[in-house]
Amino acid sequence: MPVGEICNRDVIVLRRNETILEAAQLMRHHHVGDVVVVEERDGLRIPVGIVTDRDLVVEIMATELDQGVITVGDIIGQDLATVKEDVAIFDAVQYMRSKTVRRLPVVDENGALVGILTLDDLLELLSEELLAVAKLVNYQRQKEMTVRR
Repeated sequence: MPVGEICNRDVIVLRRNETILEAAQLMRHHHVGDVVVVEERDGLRIPVGIVTDRDLVVEIMATELDQGVITVGDIIGQDLATVKEDVAIFDAVQYMRSKTVRRLPVVDENGALVGILTLDDLLELLSEELLAVAKLVNYQRQKEMTVRR
């Protein structure tokens, strides 16, 4: 299954020049732990960074920086890890592990943002699959008990 089938396509985005206070307010309003920073290129939203709730706490609040002046562009890293929407889930997990990230913006073949894949999404998928396997085991046990009485 490709990541494009399970990623969240409702991504909260900001531009580089917007403040981290705006980022925090959007995270609170939408009940999310990150915003993706995008640039417009040829009419496409290209992800260039990501800001997490942890970034805000560790880099801004803990150091008592001015939340109304610092922009999201000031705190994003230089090398954003992204994944194409047709990449298999297992490959995306391996990539997340190698990059030590919990969130991956998902892009199309042109590099435009189409969604975000999070560790939470993967845990939800895994738990659903494990539940289905457990139900299958239980079903087979019940079937055997009915057939072999």
